[in-house]
Amino acid sequence: MSREHVIVLHGLWMRSFAMQLLAGRLRAAGFRVSTLDYLTVAGSWQASAEHLAKRWQRLGPGKVHVVGHSLGGVLAVHVAQQFGKLPDGRIVCLGSPLNGSAVADRMRELPGARWLLGKSADVLHHGLPAWTGARQIGVVAGRKPVGLGKILGRIQGAHDGTVAVEETRLAGIHAHRIVDSTHTGLVFSREVATLAANYLRHGEFVQAEPA
Repeated sequence: MSREHVIVLHGLWMRSFAMQLLAGRLRAAGFRVSTLDYLTVAGSWQASAEHLAKRWQRLGPGKVHVVGHSLGGVLAVHVAQQFGKLPDGRIVCLGSPLNGSAVADRMRELPGARWLLGKSADVLHHGLPAWTGARQIGVVAGRKPVGLGKILGRIQGAHDGTVAVEETRLAGIHAHRIVDSTHTGLVFSREVATLAANYLRHGEFVQAEPA
């Protein structure tokens, strides 16, 4: 059986080197894994989307999955919504504010802070439209409230310190799982890596080690 591809995407203010532990765990689970750098602040949102779409298309025609942390998950779902001809595969979003981000909105109000969000500010404010496609999308959200959001305030309900659980519940997604993790911790958690691998392979979040 040929190994399926997985593209791993970093979040805001990060680069792909931050995703190497997660990428390695997915590789150990039997996937062919690559990371993708994109400009989260300086680059345009459309340019980032086209950059991902080209990689996604090039890795086909077999299954190509995407795992995105935070803004990376938002980008993955956006590309799946906007680009029709993409290889089959699933998407896993880790702590992704698919419905928009209250923390980002608060940052927009601070003097001189808008530049910290750059070209990502609009999508983090508005969020994404409901998912209506056939591709299965699973979301893992954290509920350990340690992070920037505790300082800036405004996060309602359970959250991972940066993103509220409800901000990750985009209408139309296939599966949702909550774990005891901070926002950054989602990237380094062995439990989350196992959940992601099993969802990519089987379409469900199960904790058993992937076969």
